[in-house]
This record gives sequence, C-alpha cells and structure tokens, in this order.
Amino acid sequence: MRVAIVGVTGMVGNVMLEVLNERNFPVTELIPVASEKSVGKKITFQGKEYSVVGLQQAVSLKPDIALFSAGGSVSLEWAPKFAQVGTTVVDNSSAWRMDTTKKLVIPEINADVLTKEDKIIANPNCSTIQMLIALAPLQKKYGIKRVVVSTYQSITGTGVKAVKQLENEYKGEKGDMAYHYQIHRNAIPQCDVFEDNGYTKEEMKLVRETKKILRDDSIAVTATAVRIPVVGGHSESINVELINDFNLDEVRDIFSKTSGLVLQDDTNTNTYPMPLYAQGKDDVFVGRLRKDESQPNSLNMWVVSDNLRKGAATNTIQIAEYLITNNLL
Repeated sequence: MRVAIVGVTGMVGNVMLEVLNERNFPVTELIPVASEKSVGKKITFQGKEYSVVGLQQAVSLKPDIALFSAGGSVSLEWAPKFAQVGTTVVDNSSAWRMDTTKKLVIPEINADVLTKEDKIIANPNCSTIQMLIALAPLQKKYGIKRVVVSTYQSITGTGVKAVKQLENEYKGEKGDMAYHYQIHRNAIPQCDVFEDNGYTKEEMKLVRETKKILRDDSIAVTATAVRIPVVGGHSESINVELINDFNLDEVRDIFSKTSGLVLQDDTNTNTYPMPLYAQGKDDVFVGRLRKDESQPNSLNMWVVSDNLRKGAATNTIQIAEYLITNNLL
C-alpha cells in the first residue's frame, strides 16, 4: 500500500503520521509530500527516514492512496491529477465537501455511500464530525427537526501560526498574528471569514455539511463558532429539537452503544467532557445531557473532541481503512 501524505509538514500531517503508526495502517511505502520550500526535508516514520517530495513527483509515483491536508487551493488543483493516475484521494480541506459529485464521509455514519468509482473523497469539517457523531444516533431513533450549536474551538484548528501567537502572548512577546486580536485571555467570535449572510464559513459548514451527511435537507441548523485559547480540542454546546419525544436514560443508553462516542455524564462526580482530557484521543465525548425545559422534544448536550485527531487525521485514515477493508481501491 503506497500512501502519500500531502501537507506532511503541517500540524494535521504530523498527526496523520502518528495515527497511521498507531492504527497499524498497511503502509508499504510512504510518500511524504509538501510545498516546494519543504522538498528535501527529512521525516521519520516507523524508524525509517524519508525525504519530502513535491506534488509533481508524488503524482508520478502513482500512490494507491493520497491523504490531503494542504489547503483548499492545493486540493482543487492537485487532487484531480492524483485521481487521473488512479490514486484515491481523501481530502481534508473544504475544497470538495459540497461538490455534488463527491462523497462527504464520516465512516461511522455514511461510509456506505462509497464505491470504487470515488477517486476524490471529502473529509468533513472538524466541528461537523464531532457534532454528527452525537446527532446521527438521535436522528435514527427520534428524527431531528432543528439544531442550535455554539462551538468553542481550539487554536490548533488555525494551525502552527496560531499556536505560536498564543505562546508569544503568554510570554508577553510580540510576533506574527494568526488572528485580528490577541487570543490569550480572550474569546473571538469569528472562525474563518464572513459570508454575505453575516455568518462565518465555519458556521455555514456546520449547516451545509450536516444536511449532506445525514441525507436530510429538512434539518434546520444554526451555528455560532468561537475561537478560544485552548489547545486540546473543540467543544460544542448543542441544542437539538427532535421530532419525537425521548427520555434521558434511553438517550444515555443509545450514546453508550454508539461507535466512536464516549458518554461522560455524571453530575454527582462532576464528570463531563473537556478538551483537556480529549487531547490525543480518537473518540468524541458527550455529556451534560439535559432536557430543554423551554420547549418540547429538545435536548441539550456538550460535545468535545480532539480536532486534529477525529476532526481531521483519524477520520481521514478511517475512510482509507474502510476503502481497503471493502476492496474499494
């Protein structure tokens, strides 16, 4: 299995290497790929040293799978070139997510849409992935009418520059700014750029991707995305209005049996999800389950996940694993 990682020197690229190793992914040849300025750099994977190559060389090597995490413009230009030589691309950018000809996949929810003909597969937004891991079993059991979500997102979602900004601000040092404002001791109600409707792209990803993945355009979604000075993962406060009524014990039972979801919900012991404990883990954590007392059939919950793991690298690799297991390459 010849595996290319495009964007290998970035934060998600590094985590992809870790996850491939941890999950014993069948890599017979690793092809580390990055921009021209990184070509020739050395990386180590499973005790072996590799030299980073450029995109054109990587295409010529015709890998079986290419895992992309290098930004939308790179994906738009290069994913089709890999696909043309027979490589299956799993892309972590937003480039292909809403393309009607491309599949948008969370393996636990909708991997059944994949076929051998799918040569470019989109990985959803990190915030969408963790939210839908919790919402999908509720949709199946009760049906979903409306979702109101507020996110509290880790700076790692922005990248190395944001991490460095926070570190500089901790120390009281000047440096490059990833955000318009300081992030230390602050909360910035803007993730990504604003669209014409006043929502950010991050907020609209939650709206659009939810409908596509859950295959239901009738689900109403509204979102507010906030950046906070946290490293370990994204947190989400979710209010979901269900079509049919529920009881909390049944919901807890459903969550406890849902693959990829860990229930942490005990107010007696102050047990609930937090990014501090989600960091480095592949699961999505759910807790603070409460019936919404202001309207019927509605549930409040708190969902946390490491955005670099399940929100990016792990979900991408799980898609690749599904393709291998089901002979779809």
